[in-house]
Amino acid sequence: MALTALLLFVGLAILLAAGDMLVRGAAGLARIANIPPLIVGLTVVAFGTSAPELVVTIQAVSEGAAGIAVGNIVGSNIANILMVLGLPAILAPIALNIPKLERHAVALLLATALFCGLIYRSGSIGTFEAMLFSGGMVLYFAQMVSEARSGGSDMTAEVEELAPEKPRLTPTLLFLITGLVGLPIGATLLVDNGSSLAKMLGIRDEIIGLTVVAFGTSLPELATVLAAAMKKQSSVVAGSIIGSNIFNMLFVGAAAGFAGTSVFTDAALRIDLPMMIAATAIITGMIFIKKDITRLIGCGFIAIYTGYIIYLATAGLI
Repeated sequence: MALTALLLFVGLAILLAAGDMLVRGAAGLARIANIPPLIVGLTVVAFGTSAPELVVTIQAVSEGAAGIAVGNIVGSNIANILMVLGLPAILAPIALNIPKLERHAVALLLATALFCGLIYRSGSIGTFEAMLFSGGMVLYFAQMVSEARSGGSDMTAEVEELAPEKPRLTPTLLFLITGLVGLPIGATLLVDNGSSLAKMLGIRDEIIGLTVVAFGTSLPELATVLAAAMKKQSSVVAGSIIGSNIFNMLFVGAAAGFAGTSVFTDAALRIDLPMMIAATAIITGMIFIKKDITRLIGCGFIAIYTGYIIYLATAGLI
């Protein structure tokens, strides 16, 4: 069991490192081709940062471990709101009174309603659901393009952080190739050993997806927000966390449906989805009333998330 757990974490580490390299390599290649930073941000950066979740989902569904895939999507959304926004708020309050953030909050509510509504209707994600998720993703992407063109979203700084203005071709290609090779290797180690560990512990696959995988794939966002909080700039990433959750449900959810059929267990429908809905309702409600995430609220978020993880770890739900 110890070796299985170790290989699972090794796979997670490879997955995260490869995902970062892929985005940096792709962004650098786009810069070499003189593609405008705005387009790079809307495509390479926006979609590329979901690469770890995407590859894990496809790998899990194709290997018959759909529980890990659905647990990853739902668990990442829960972790993004309660942990990624809660922990940095303890260092510095996160302001939610940001121009046009309400539009993204509305998009998040609609995406959550579509995602959960279809799942409660059929109990699974298949081709039909994937097609509707893809349609929702197209609409959200159109909103992003419209907002960026109107000057409401400047992605130049984010692109410059990932790739300098004049990147060199050789290291750029090395990043890209390493990322492309590393992602499936990391995903295979993660899914295979995660599924094996779930069987050894006698728990459902979703718990591995909801805890280890979801927590791990949320680490890059957490690192970004923590760094911003230390610079007293954590409020600027609230929109990216909202966007990340929308991508998880629509983009990664669509990939799960096209890769195969992912069935949600009764426990997932009774516990995990309601938890995601509740977390989403809390953050969107705070955005609409322009309530900052204070240190006290951040502590509350962390307490709720910790309690949820402890419950999953001890309940032994099958």
